[in-house]
Amino acid sequence: MKNIYTWAAQPAKRTLTVADLKVAKGKKKFTQVTANSNEEADAAENAGFDMIICQAKNVLKVREGSKHLFLTASLILNQYVTNEDILRGAFKALENGADAVMTPRSMDVVEMLTKEDIPVMGHLGLVPRKSTSVGGMRAIGKTSNEAFELFQKFKRLEDAGAFSAECEVIPENVMGEISKRTNIVTVSLGAGRNADVMYLFMEDICGDSENPPRHAKAYGNILKLRKQIKLERIKALKAFKKDSMTGKFPGKKQSSNLSKKEF
Repeated sequence: MKNIYTWAAQPAKRTLTVADLKVAKGKKKFTQVTANSNEEADAAENAGFDMIICQAKNVLKVREGSKHLFLTASLILNQYVTNEDILRGAFKALENGADAVMTPRSMDVVEMLTKEDIPVMGHLGLVPRKSTSVGGMRAIGKTSNEAFELFQKFKRLEDAGAFSAECEVIPENVMGEISKRTNIVTVSLGAGRNADVMYLFMEDICGDSENPPRHAKAYGNILKLRKQIKLERIKALKAFKKDSMTGKFPGKKQSSNLSKKEF
Protein backbone atom coordinates (compact mmCIF):
# COMPACT_ATOMS: atom_id res chain seq x y z
CA MET A 1 0.00 0.00 0.00
CA LYS A 2 1.41 3.36 -1.06
CA ASN A 3 0.95 6.64 0.82
CA ILE A 4 -0.18 9.47 -1.45
CA TYR A 5 -1.74 12.91 -1.29
CA THR A 6 -4.92 13.29 -3.30
CA TRP A 7 -5.64 16.25 -5.57
CA ALA A 8 -7.74 17.57 -2.67
CA ALA A 9 -4.52 17.61 -0.60
CA GLN A 10 -5.70 14.78 1.64
CA PRO A 11 -3.53 11.85 2.74
CA ALA A 12 -4.65 8.49 1.32
CA LYS A 13 -3.42 4.98 0.63
CA ARG A 14 -3.45 3.30 -2.78
CA THR A 15 -2.67 -0.23 -3.88
CA LEU A 16 -1.11 1.23 -7.07
CA THR A 17 0.18 4.52 -8.40
CA VAL A 18 0.77 5.74 -11.95
CA ALA A 19 4.49 5.24 -11.38
CA ASP A 20 3.92 1.61 -10.29
CA LEU A 21 1.96 0.86 -13.47
CA LYS A 22 4.64 2.38 -15.70
CA VAL A 23 7.45 0.48 -13.99
CA ALA A 24 5.53 -2.82 -14.16
CA LYS A 25 4.73 -2.50 -17.89
CA GLY A 26 5.57 -5.71 -19.71
CA LYS A 27 6.54 -7.44 -16.46
CA LYS A 28 3.29 -7.89 -14.55
CA LYS A 29 -0.39 -8.21 -15.43
CA PHE A 30 -3.11 -6.18 -13.76
CA THR A 31 -6.91 -6.30 -13.78
CA GLN A 32 -9.50 -3.55 -14.19
CA VAL A 33 -13.30 -3.51 -13.98
CA THR A 34 -15.99 -0.84 -14.21
CA ALA A 35 -17.58 0.26 -10.93
CA ASN A 36 -20.23 2.98 -10.84
CA SER A 37 -21.65 2.46 -7.35
CA ASN A 38 -20.23 1.99 -3.89
CA GLU A 39 -21.46 -1.63 -3.91
CA GLU A 40 -19.62 -2.42 -7.16
CA ALA A 41 -16.45 -0.69 -5.97
CA ASP A 42 -16.55 -2.58 -2.67
CA ALA A 43 -16.97 -5.87 -4.56
CA ALA A 44 -14.00 -5.09 -6.83
CA GLU A 45 -11.75 -4.28 -3.88
CA ASN A 46 -12.82 -7.38 -1.96
CA ALA A 47 -12.28 -9.52 -5.08
CA GLY A 48 -8.67 -8.33 -5.25
CA PHE A 49 -8.85 -6.20 -8.43
CA ASP A 50 -6.03 -3.76 -9.09
CA MET A 51 -7.91 -0.97 -10.85
CA ILE A 52 -11.44 0.33 -11.30
CA ILE A 53 -12.91 2.82 -13.76
CA CYS A 54 -16.12 4.81 -13.41
CA GLN A 55 -17.97 7.70 -15.00
CA ALA A 56 -16.55 10.95 -13.67
CA LYS A 57 -19.91 11.91 -12.13
CA ASN A 58 -19.78 8.79 -9.94
CA VAL A 59 -16.34 9.22 -8.36
CA LEU A 60 -17.57 10.24 -4.90
CA LYS A 61 -19.87 7.25 -4.41
CA VAL A 62 -17.31 4.86 -5.91
CA ARG A 63 -14.71 6.11 -3.43
CA GLU A 64 -17.18 5.30 -0.63
CA GLY A 65 -16.95 1.66 -1.68
CA SER A 66 -13.24 1.50 -2.42
CA LYS A 67 -10.79 3.70 -0.54
CA HIS A 68 -7.63 2.12 -1.93
CA LEU A 69 -7.96 0.87 -5.52
CA PHE A 70 -6.48 2.88 -8.40
CA LEU A 71 -9.47 4.74 -9.83
CA THR A 72 -9.78 6.22 -13.31
CA ALA A 73 -12.61 8.65 -14.04
CA SER A 74 -14.06 8.47 -17.55
CA LEU A 75 -14.87 11.87 -19.08
CA ILE A 76 -17.86 10.88 -21.21
CA LEU A 77 -17.79 12.49 -24.67
CA ASN A 78 -21.16 14.24 -24.64
CA GLN A 79 -20.94 15.28 -20.98
CA TYR A 80 -17.62 17.13 -21.28
CA VAL A 81 -17.72 18.99 -24.59
CA THR A 82 -15.52 22.07 -24.58
CA ASN A 83 -11.90 22.25 -23.46
CA GLU A 84 -13.05 24.14 -20.38
CA ASP A 85 -15.65 21.42 -19.60
CA ILE A 86 -12.97 18.75 -19.93
CA LEU A 87 -10.39 20.53 -17.79
CA ARG A 88 -12.90 21.42 -15.06
CA GLY A 89 -14.32 17.90 -15.15
CA ALA A 90 -10.87 16.35 -14.86
CA PHE A 91 -9.86 18.50 -11.89
CA LYS A 92 -13.20 17.84 -10.15
CA ALA A 93 -12.88 14.07 -10.63
CA LEU A 94 -9.35 14.14 -9.22
CA GLU A 95 -10.44 16.33 -6.32
CA ASN A 96 -13.22 13.81 -5.56
CA GLY A 97 -10.75 10.92 -5.36
CA ALA A 98 -9.84 9.72 -8.86
CA ASP A 99 -6.20 8.93 -9.62
CA ALA A 100 -6.43 9.45 -13.40
CA VAL A 101 -8.90 10.40 -16.11
CA MET A 102 -9.81 8.63 -19.34
CA THR A 103 -10.77 10.49 -22.50
CA PRO A 104 -11.42 9.34 -26.08
CA ARG A 105 -10.86 12.88 -27.33
CA SER A 106 -8.14 14.25 -29.62
CA MET A 107 -4.40 14.27 -28.98
CA ASP A 108 -4.69 18.03 -28.41
CA VAL A 109 -7.11 17.41 -25.54
CA VAL A 110 -4.83 14.74 -24.06
CA GLU A 111 -1.89 17.15 -24.28
CA MET A 112 -3.94 19.93 -22.65
CA LEU A 113 -4.57 17.65 -19.67
CA THR A 114 -1.06 16.23 -19.37
CA LYS A 115 0.44 19.73 -19.45
CA GLU A 116 -1.34 20.17 -16.12
CA ASP A 117 0.27 16.92 -14.86
CA ILE A 118 -3.08 15.13 -14.97
CA PRO A 119 -2.58 11.36 -15.49
CA VAL A 120 -4.43 10.48 -18.69
CA MET A 121 -5.67 7.21 -20.12
CA GLY A 122 -6.49 7.58 -23.80
CA HIS A 123 -8.86 5.39 -25.82
CA LEU A 124 -7.70 3.70 -29.02
CA GLY A 125 -9.01 0.93 -31.24
CA LEU A 126 -12.79 0.79 -31.43
CA VAL A 127 -14.45 3.82 -29.82
CA PRO A 128 -18.14 2.80 -29.95
CA ARG A 129 -19.51 6.35 -29.96
CA LYS A 130 -17.38 7.07 -33.04
CA SER A 131 -18.07 3.72 -34.74
CA THR A 132 -19.89 5.20 -37.74
CA SER A 133 -16.55 6.60 -38.95
CA VAL A 134 -15.08 3.09 -39.24
CA GLY A 135 -18.13 1.38 -40.72
CA GLY A 136 -19.78 0.19 -37.52
CA MET A 137 -18.87 -1.94 -34.53
CA ARG A 138 -15.82 -3.91 -35.63
CA ALA A 139 -12.25 -4.76 -34.71
CA ILE A 140 -9.65 -2.11 -35.51
CA GLY A 141 -6.32 -3.19 -37.02
CA LYS A 142 -7.59 -6.04 -39.19
CA THR A 143 -5.31 -5.15 -42.13
CA SER A 144 -1.59 -4.41 -42.14
CA ASN A 145 -2.21 -0.79 -43.16
CA GLU A 146 -4.82 -0.26 -40.48
CA ALA A 147 -2.63 -1.95 -37.86
CA PHE A 148 0.26 0.40 -38.73
CA GLU A 149 -2.04 3.43 -38.58
CA LEU A 150 -3.17 2.26 -35.16
CA PHE A 151 0.44 1.91 -34.02
CA GLN A 152 1.09 5.48 -35.14
CA LYS A 153 -1.86 6.64 -33.04
CA PHE A 154 -0.32 4.94 -30.01
CA LYS A 155 2.94 6.80 -30.64
CA ARG A 156 1.06 10.11 -30.98
CA LEU A 157 -0.78 9.38 -27.73
CA GLU A 158 2.57 8.64 -26.13
CA ASP A 159 3.94 11.96 -27.41
CA ALA A 160 0.86 13.76 -26.04
CA GLY A 161 1.84 12.55 -22.58
CA ALA A 162 -0.72 9.84 -21.81
CA PHE A 163 0.50 7.12 -19.47
CA SER A 164 -2.09 4.55 -20.53
CA ALA A 165 -4.70 3.65 -23.15
CA GLU A 166 -7.93 1.70 -23.17
CA CYS A 167 -7.41 -0.61 -26.15
CA GLU A 168 -10.78 -1.76 -27.43
CA VAL A 169 -11.40 -4.61 -29.89
CA ILE A 170 -7.95 -4.89 -31.44
CA PRO A 171 -6.62 -8.22 -32.82
CA GLU A 172 -4.61 -9.97 -30.13
CA ASN A 173 -1.40 -10.35 -32.15
CA VAL A 174 -1.55 -6.73 -33.29
CA MET A 175 -2.08 -5.59 -29.70
CA GLY A 176 0.88 -7.64 -28.55
CA GLU A 177 3.26 -6.12 -31.11
CA ILE A 178 2.06 -2.58 -30.40
CA SER A 179 2.33 -3.05 -26.62
CA LYS A 180 5.97 -4.13 -26.99
CA ARG A 181 6.74 -0.98 -28.98
CA THR A 182 5.17 1.68 -26.76
CA ASN A 183 5.67 2.82 -23.19
CA ILE A 184 1.89 3.29 -22.92
CA VAL A 185 0.30 0.98 -20.33
CA THR A 186 -2.13 -0.98 -22.50
CA VAL A 187 -5.56 -1.88 -21.09
CA SER A 188 -7.22 -4.67 -23.08
CA LEU A 189 -10.97 -4.51 -23.60
CA GLY A 190 -11.47 -7.18 -26.24
CA ALA A 191 -7.84 -6.87 -27.39
CA GLY A 192 -6.58 -10.25 -26.21
CA ARG A 193 -4.06 -11.34 -23.59
CA ASN A 194 -0.99 -9.47 -24.80
CA ALA A 195 -1.73 -6.15 -23.09
CA ASP A 196 -0.66 -4.99 -19.64
CA VAL A 197 -4.11 -4.83 -18.03
CA MET A 198 -7.06 -7.19 -18.52
CA TYR A 199 -10.35 -5.30 -18.47
CA LEU A 200 -14.06 -6.09 -18.71
CA PHE A 201 -17.26 -4.35 -17.66
CA MET A 202 -18.73 -5.33 -14.29
CA GLU A 203 -22.02 -6.42 -15.89
CA ASP A 204 -20.24 -8.69 -18.38
CA ILE A 205 -18.10 -10.43 -15.76
CA CYS A 206 -21.07 -10.89 -13.43
CA GLY A 207 -23.51 -12.06 -16.11
CA ASP A 208 -25.78 -9.04 -15.91
CA SER A 209 -26.08 -8.30 -19.66
CA GLU A 210 -28.85 -9.38 -22.03
CA ASN A 211 -26.53 -9.15 -25.05
CA PRO A 212 -22.88 -9.25 -23.94
CA PRO A 213 -20.18 -8.47 -26.52
CA ARG A 214 -18.19 -11.28 -28.10
CA HIS A 215 -15.07 -10.46 -26.10
CA ALA A 216 -16.89 -10.81 -22.76
CA LYS A 217 -17.06 -13.88 -20.53
CA ALA A 218 -19.61 -14.25 -17.73
CA TYR A 219 -18.42 -15.69 -14.42
CA GLY A 220 -21.77 -15.26 -12.67
CA ASN A 221 -25.48 -14.94 -13.48
CA ILE A 222 -26.78 -11.81 -11.80
CA LEU A 223 -29.28 -11.34 -14.64
CA LYS A 224 -31.00 -14.58 -13.65
CA LEU A 225 -31.19 -13.37 -10.04
CA ARG A 226 -32.65 -10.04 -11.16
CA LYS A 227 -35.34 -11.88 -13.14
CA GLN A 228 -36.09 -14.07 -10.13
CA ILE A 229 -36.37 -10.97 -7.94
CA LYS A 230 -38.76 -9.39 -10.46
CA LEU A 231 -40.98 -12.49 -10.46
CA GLU A 232 -40.87 -12.73 -6.67
CA ARG A 233 -41.86 -9.05 -6.36
CA ILE A 234 -44.85 -9.53 -8.69
CA LYS A 235 -45.83 -12.72 -6.86
CA ALA A 236 -45.78 -10.92 -3.50
CA LEU A 237 -47.77 -7.97 -4.80
CA LYS A 238 -50.43 -10.23 -6.32
CA ALA A 239 -50.73 -12.17 -3.05
CA PHE A 240 -51.18 -8.93 -1.09
CA LYS A 241 -53.87 -7.71 -3.45
CA LYS A 242 -55.72 -11.03 -3.29
CA ASP A 243 -55.68 -11.13 0.52
CA SER A 244 -56.77 -7.50 0.70
CA MET A 245 -59.74 -8.14 -1.58
CA THR A 246 -60.84 -11.34 0.20
CA GLY A 247 -60.50 -9.95 3.72
CA LYS A 248 -57.55 -12.10 4.74
CA PHE A 249 -55.36 -9.01 5.19
CA PRO A 250 -54.90 -7.53 7.66
CA GLY A 251 -55.17 -10.46 10.05
CA LYS A 252 -55.04 -10.54 13.84
CA LYS A 253 -51.24 -10.18 13.88
CA GLN A 254 -51.42 -7.03 11.76
CA SER A 255 -54.31 -5.39 13.66
CA SER A 256 -55.15 -4.20 17.16
CA ASN A 257 -58.52 -3.57 18.84
CA LEU A 258 -59.87 -2.03 22.00
CA SER A 259 -60.90 -4.54 24.65
CA LYS A 260 -64.59 -5.45 24.60
CA LYS A 261 -65.13 -3.64 27.89
CA GLU A 262 -63.43 -0.45 26.68
CA PHE A 263 -65.19 -0.64 23.34
